[in-house]
Amino acid sequence: MKHQRTKILLGNSFDTIKNAKILLLGVGGVGSMCLECLYRSGITDITIVDYDIYDTSNQNRQLHSHLHVGKSKVHSLKEHYPSITPLHVKVDKEWIDTFDFDAYDLVLDAIDDTHAKLYLAQKTYKKLISAVGSAKRLDPTKVEVSTIWKTHGDRFGAKIRYELKKRGFKKNYVVVFSSEAAIVKEKGSFMGVTGTFGFTMCSQAIKKLMS
Repeated sequence: MKHQRTKILLGNSFDTIKNAKILLLGVGGVGSMCLECLYRSGITDITIVDYDIYDTSNQNRQLHSHLHVGKSKVHSLKEHYPSITPLHVKVDKEWIDTFDFDAYDLVLDAIDDTHAKLYLAQKTYKKLISAVGSAKRLDPTKVEVSTIWKTHGDRFGAKIRYELKKRGFKKNYVVVFSSEAAIVKEKGSFMGVTGTFGFTMCSQAIKKLMS
């Protein structure tokens, strides 16, 4: 059976997982691996949102990117995950203000735009799992899970936290981050870390659905 081993692990919770409705924002190095993990775990009702097209520079970390250079990420991924819903749109304040998030059980944030992350957190924190700071790092064992208020070793997470405080935001939500100090200034990336972020986000999503 296709998901027999997942069912052994999840037990009666598998039906809950299978019937979940997920919104995944960003399908780059983190998001594409999260999508793969969700899909293989039996979750097929997934809406993916991304405005980018594949470039050769994506091939060190983004799943299926080598097959679709120059094409829309979300529409290309639809070929590999037939049941998903692709939205080729930019995640910004205007889109966040008008989109209906109520239809989804969880919102998974794998985007890297600071302003969009802030608006998203303020609107969807109750069902949000967010990733920060996967670039510039080499050690996947440093990837951790906490809340936005307890990340450490990551300047991007600290910036998000600072900006949320300025806005008077005091709520909580789950964050996947790395405590490893950045080892380069440029946006270098390593699939061992970005992939770990994606798999960890998937794991947290499944745990949250089970609870």
